[in-house]
Amino acid sequence: MAAGLIGAGAGGGPAPVRPGAAPGAVVRQLRAEITHWRLAAEALADLEEVAAAEAWASLETYLHADVRARLTAVVAALVGRARGLQAAAAAGSDPGALRAGVLALRQAYLQVETVLDFYGDAVNSRTSPSLRGILRGLDVLAGDSLAATLGPLGIQGPPALVYVDKGLGASILRAGVRLWDQAHPSPAAAVKLTRHNLSHPTALLHETGHQVAHLTGWTGELAAALHAALRKRSGEVAELWASWAGEVAADVHAFAQAGWAPLVALANVVDAPGAEVFRIRFGDPHPPAWVRVLFNAALCSSWYGSGPWDTVAEAWWRRHPPSAAGDELGRVATLSVEAFPALVDVCTRHPARAFAGAPLAAVCDPAQVSPAALAALAAQAGPSLLTSTYLRRRRPLQVLALLSTRAVDDPDHAAEHRHALRAWIRDLGADAAPASAHRVA
Repeated sequence: MAAGLIGAGAGGGPAPVRPGAAPGAVVRQLRAEITHWRLAAEALADLEEVAAAEAWASLETYLHADVRARLTAVVAALVGRARGLQAAAAAGSDPGALRAGVLALRQAYLQVETVLDFYGDAVNSRTSPSLRGILRGLDVLAGDSLAATLGPLGIQGPPALVYVDKGLGASILRAGVRLWDQAHPSPAAAVKLTRHNLSHPTALLHETGHQVAHLTGWTGELAAALHAALRKRSGEVAELWASWAGEVAADVHAFAQAGWAPLVALANVVDAPGAEVFRIRFGDPHPPAWVRVLFNAALCSSWYGSGPWDTVAEAWWRRHPPSAAGDELGRVATLSVEAFPALVDVCTRHPARAFAGAPLAAVCDPAQVSPAALAALAAQAGPSLLTSTYLRRRRPLQVLALLSTRAVDDPDHAAEHRHALRAWIRDLGADAAPASAHRVA
C-alpha cells in the first residue's frame, strides 16, 4: 500500500484519504462523535439510573446535604460543554480544534461518569437493613472523627458517606476536591471500607485523616518537616519520607484517635510474601509495608511504652528481616527505623501551622486512647459501655478503639466481640438517623 493511503483498494473500495486534506467526511465524522458524547452526557442526567430515588432520599435526609443537586449541576455543565462544541462544529470551526474538543469532552464525560458511579455504588451498597444500619453508624463515626480534629481548629467538617466494597484497602473521595474541568467539588467525604474490616473499621480514621490533612494543609507542612528531620542522615531517604507525607499524616491521625487499634488492621492488609513488603513503587504515596507497620508500632511505643504492638513489630521483624530486602531497600528500612523517634516527634509533638501553631497531640491527644485510658473507661462504664447513648455520642472514638481490640486481646471470644461491635455501630447510627431514614428501605 502506498504511503499516506488508508483504505484504498480496487473494485469500488473507499477513495484514498491523503494527509493534509480536510474533506467533508472528516467534519461529518466529528459531528457524529460530538452528537454521541452529547447524548451520552444527557443520559447521565437521570440519576435514578444510578440509584433508586428512595435510596437517594434516605441518604440525603441523613447527610443533610443535597447530593443529587450537586451531581445534577455537574452533568448540566458537561451537557453544556457538548452543546457548545456542537455549535462550534455547525459554525465551521477548524477540524483540528474540534477534534481536540471531542477528545477533551470524552475525557470529561468519563470523569463525570466515574463520580456518578462512585456515588451510585455508595448509595446502592446500602441494600439490606443490617448493612444499612452499620453504614449509617459508620457515617456518624466518620463525622465524629472529622469533628474531633477539625472542631478545635474552627473548621467545619463536611458530611461523610461510607460505603462497602470488596478488596483489601480503604479509600476516600475527599469533599471539596475538583475532579473535572468545571469548578464542582465533590459533595461529601465518601469513604470506602472493605467488607473484611467492617468488624474492625479503624481504617475509617485513616481516611478521615486524609480529609483533615487536606482542609488544614498539613500534608505539605509535614512533608517539609519529615525531610528536615532526615536530610542529615540521607537525602534520598528524606525525599522518600517527604513523598509519603500524605499517607503518614493519615496513619498518624488514625493513631491519635484510636491508639494501637489501627495497627492491627493495617498489618493484616499490607502484609505480603518475601521482599514485597520492602518494595518502593515509583509514584506510590504509601511507604513500603514494612516501614509503615514498624512506624505505626513506633508511634505506640513512643506514647504508651511496652504493649501488644511490640508483638506485632517483633513478628514482622522476624518474618521479614531487613537483610531480606537487599542492600538498597534494606538501607532505607534501617535508616528509617533509626529515625523513628525523631519522626514520631515531628508528627505528634512538634508545633504545626496546620493545628494553629500547636502539635497534633494538643488537638487530638493520643493519651486519651492509650490502653490505660481505655481500660479505665471500660471499668467506669461497666455493662453500660455497649448500651449508653451518652457514651456513644460523647466518647465514640474511645469506645471504637476499645471494642476494636477486644477480639485481638480475647481471640477465644472473637465472634462475640465482633457481634457486640457491630451492634454498637448500628445503635450509633440509629441515634443520629431521622425518622424518615428508618422508614425508607
